[in-house]
Amino acid sequence: MSDYRLAPEPVPAADLLKRAIAGDRAAFEQILIVHEKQVLGTALRMTGRMEDAQDAAQEVFLRLFRNLKKFRTTDELRPWLYRVTINVCHDLRRRNSRQPSSWPEGLDPSTASPSPESAFDTLQRRLRMEIALAGLPEKERAALVLREIEGLSTREAAEILNSSEATVRSQICSARIKLRAAMDRAERRRS
Repeated sequence: MSDYRLAPEPVPAADLLKRAIAGDRAAFEQILIVHEKQVLGTALRMTGRMEDAQDAAQEVFLRLFRNLKKFRTTDELRPWLYRVTINVCHDLRRRNSRQPSSWPEGLDPSTASPSPESAFDTLQRRLRMEIALAGLPEKERAALVLREIEGLSTREAAEILNSSEATVRSQICSARIKLRAAMDRAERRRS
């Protein structure tokens, strides 16, 4: 008779949160695993540097650990993580106003297109976009990242940013105009 091992059933998020609040470190680590990509991705888009994004993510998860007992449901956790990530990144950028100096993470020219020339063009365009995004004012960048890149609704972004939906829509519109202008300027310089 064969020994079939079934994969363990995934633990519901609410159970993980309850266990983590009760002091279960393994449950807290699972929460980190579930949310690390969200936090790190948002932090990278806000700071423009992987080193800063990693520092910010570490600070976010330290704050989560310290404030774990404040959460009653997992529904509160995701918006809180976005809000804290935005705030930590804002503080970090204020402390050291560095511009991105390395290639954005996740850009693999070999997967961008079949030809090296078009792969390089794609890479250059994405780099210009990352630089333009880093040049936006903090509030506009945060609104744009949450709404357009992270895929949150305008209402969710407004709640995270402690703002009105109209303000978030205005910030996104302004950010898009500034991004388009920056991209056009970069394209003209390139030609």
